Amino acid sequence: MKANKYRDHYAGKLGNNDVGKKVKVAGFIENIRDHGGVIFVDIRDFYGTLQVVSNDDSIFDGLTRESSVSVTGTIRKRSEEDYNPRLATGEIELLVESIEVLGKSKNVLPFEVMTSKEVAEDVRLKYRYLDLRNPKVKHTILFRNKVIRFLRNLMENEDFIDIQTPILTASSPEGARDFIVPSRKFKGKFYALPQAPQQFKQLLMCSGFDKYYQIAPCFRDEDARRDRVYGEFYQLDFEMAFATEEDVLEVGEKIFYETFKTFSDKEISPRPFRRLSYKEAMEKYGTDKPDLRNPLEIIDLTEEFEDTDFRPFRGIPVKGIKVENIASKSNSWFNELVDFAKSIGMPGIGYFKVNEDLSFAGPIDKFLSDEERQALIDKAGLHTGDVLFFIADRTKALTLAGEIRMELGRKLDLLDPNKFIFCIVKDFPMYEWSEEEEKYIFMHNPFSMPQGGLEALNNEKKEDILAYQYDFVCNGIEMASGAVRNHDLEIMKKAFTIAGYTEADLQKRFKALYEAFQYGAPPHSGMAPGLDRMLMLLLDEDSIRETIAFPMSASGADNLMEAPSEVSEMQLREAHIKVRD
Repeated sequence: MKANKYRDHYAGKLGNNDVGKKVKVAGFIENIRDHGGVIFVDIRDFYGTLQVVSNDDSIFDGLTRESSVSVTGTIRKRSEEDYNPRLATGEIELLVESIEVLGKSKNVLPFEVMTSKEVAEDVRLKYRYLDLRNPKVKHTILFRNKVIRFLRNLMENEDFIDIQTPILTASSPEGARDFIVPSRKFKGKFYALPQAPQQFKQLLMCSGFDKYYQIAPCFRDEDARRDRVYGEFYQLDFEMAFATEEDVLEVGEKIFYETFKTFSDKEISPRPFRRLSYKEAMEKYGTDKPDLRNPLEIIDLTEEFEDTDFRPFRGIPVKGIKVENIASKSNSWFNELVDFAKSIGMPGIGYFKVNEDLSFAGPIDKFLSDEERQALIDKAGLHTGDVLFFIADRTKALTLAGEIRMELGRKLDLLDPNKFIFCIVKDFPMYEWSEEEEKYIFMHNPFSMPQGGLEALNNEKKEDILAYQYDFVCNGIEMASGAVRNHDLEIMKKAFTIAGYTEADLQKRFKALYEAFQYGAPPHSGMAPGLDRMLMLLLDEDSIRETIAFPMSASGADNLMEAPSEVSEMQLREAHIKVRD
């Protein structure tokens, strides 16, 4: 390393080859131990920890843990019985000659740095600069850097061009609330932070660029959850001109497969990943984000109960989930599942066990006819020891069944933690009916090409119109979303008309695309893998916030910088804003 007045060696990189050398190191005081007149101090720098020792306790007078210091001394070999195998520098120590305090720390710390991950998240984020000193937390940020560097190299090798798109832009309907930024120069007008670089990357394709990518910041005013942060997140955004759906899916598969193969020892789905239509995913798994580690599938039993005398099942969708060889489970095990069903809004959950003679035992058996019993045996393929669970609901049977399926997967340990199982969900409906707005709205990306083009949009059943849209899913988490883009102005006009937009709305809200599509726009497609979600899975973290250097809290507050915060009256006046009560 290049020496300076604070250090000429990195503490964590010293070793046996340095024994006898006079060195100067700098770092933070991790620990101070007094062993009867012999003082031991652990100095931690970016690269590791080194033990410093002195027989003169006065040298360390007034020192506090986590103070930054510069230490000069001689490297010596530790006695064999004093080796510390937990440290890379565990066979050596520095006999101190002098120490200089560079930055003094308070004597009482808000938490122990080395165990900061056990502290409440709000406290960790308030003192994030201390939390990041924890080697485990620091490792996450370093790992993030390695993955980003790998992704950049991968994209460059595939001839993608890194282009940065604007942060201050116009508001755009992309599925979430915008963060808006008032303009000082243009009274009463606002910028918006981009939910994604959607329109800009499409405009780049219209500009003649063949392949674009960036590690793009995205801003969405939506509530946080395990796999979603509030406010700001990053994605590997890319777009391809003159490209089909399969062209993009091939690149997406390569990104995920190569990244997960490089940075994880877990089993990874082989390429090509399994393709599922949206309809198949919903019918078999009750979600468009299926966890395929779970082998259980949903069975449609609506027809089998069409004429049933069992009133709760009559005339409504009925779904079933068969689980093999669990009839011997305890009553408490089944009661726990009933309690879970109630927690997600069900009145409970019906089920029966299959006896040796293929008769049934369970709460709803007495309501079934012999014909219904035989129909269920045939439809579900029931055998001795199996249990068949029932989910019936007029509007939510599938999604409730999906939640029961996953709870069964957890209770039966079917979700192998050592596997990453990818799939691609495609053929999403273009529209869905909004009861709240009393109109059809875009179900997914509004800039997607409908399958069948303009002719398909004339279909009277708008729910049947499919779009060239696709999601990459891994272990039940949406990892990327993309689409073949609508590049035809006439198709775009019709698509937005169905969703309640006039041509004047298009011209006003999407002026750039509206104009660009009149100048030979090429067909183009793209997608955007979520960087933070990739890291969460690769690092085995329970929260996506663990992968970010300075995340917002779960509530959406920045505990470190105390944002959002009030601003001065002058700032409000300059931005032409009046705060209402």
